[in-house]
Amino acid sequence: MTAAAPAASAVSGAPAAASRIAVVTGASSGIGAATARQLATAGYRVVLTARRKDRIETLAEEINTARGQATAYALDITDRAAVDEFATAFKTIGVLVNNAGGALGADPVASGDPAEWRQMYETNVIGTLNITQALLPALTASGDGTVVVVSSTAGHGTYEGGAGYVAAKHAEHVLAETLRLEIVGTPVRVIEIAPGMVKTDEFALTRFGGDTEKAASIYAGVAEPLTADDIADTITWTVTRPSHVNIDLLVVRPRAQASNTKVHREL
Repeated sequence: MTAAAPAASAVSGAPAAASRIAVVTGASSGIGAATARQLATAGYRVVLTARRKDRIETLAEEINTARGQATAYALDITDRAAVDEFATAFKTIGVLVNNAGGALGADPVASGDPAEWRQMYETNVIGTLNITQALLPALTASGDGTVVVVSSTAGHGTYEGGAGYVAAKHAEHVLAETLRLEIVGTPVRVIEIAPGMVKTDEFALTRFGGDTEKAASIYAGVAEPLTADDIADTITWTVTRPSHVNIDLLVVRPRAQASNTKVHREL
């Protein structure tokens, strides 16, 4: 995949010519889809990856119709061979947004499902490792690369019923923090965005196996949880800072949430 002529940038931090391609994982919905839209508006050619091919193809068509530039590529980031094949399409890229992930279940440690724990670790951690390793040479070759890791406030504090997800997000946080140490001095910066309570169409629903009542209870009484667009706006802002500016870690919560366990609810 090669970059075509860039769309006009809507922000002052327009990407340089060598850095116009942005790969977004988990782009089929929620934060990933919103981020792809906003990066396209900011002048990037976005490459949308996710397992649901139909979703990312529809999003790519939407972005292209709006005079942005987008390409859809069906990809399971836990499949290392598929990830390595995907990476061969690029000589340089400017941005990698590691957004794919998610939570499963809310059982205590005593009764948690090891299969769910393993799946969360594979998606949130090994998937992020796979795509980052595979694309790091192209990010470095751009001369101005950015790795974004969308972790969670779960990666910085724990809560009852969340151990499996918390463990995975702590590992993803450590991956980002360690990578930053290891590649300092190269033309690649590492940014971690840690969202708190974000209300999207699928996150809680997936976590609770399609139980709409349980999913809705997470946000009950919270006047204004964050939206996918809020996080996408934050990601786009960090990516479009001048090259010498690295937003190492940015924790984003709604005003109603003081911590993982302290939330103001108007019930």
